[in-house]
Amino acid sequence: MKASTRTLFALGLAACFASALSTSAMAESNWAKDHPRRHEVNHRLKVQNARIHDQVKKGELSKQQAAKLHKDDHQIRQEERDMASQNGGHITKQEERTLNEQENRVSRNIGQ
Repeated sequence: MKASTRTLFALGLAACFASALSTSAMAESNWAKDHPRRHEVNHRLKVQNARIHDQVKKGELSKQQAAKLHKDDHQIRQEERDMASQNGGHITKQEERTLNEQENRVSRNIGQ
């Protein structure tokens, strides 16, 4: 086998390997992003965000109170992402409980 043929073969093999890895990584990241525990935590944060906006619109929360609540939710979301990055893209049941407790505290401060 000529050197150029070996080089082309090696490049082709490397391209196939890289493609397989990226497809696998993409599938894993999609699964991780849509993992039920992560989805539940992030859905609650989305709902709380809407509640905060609604309370400001109704005049029941000041912009300063809303900013504090948004900051708290942002910290919870960042913690969720950090936890997921340490666990192969998902969060454990205990981490979900911890995050839910934090969300409950914020939720109580939003009001009805």
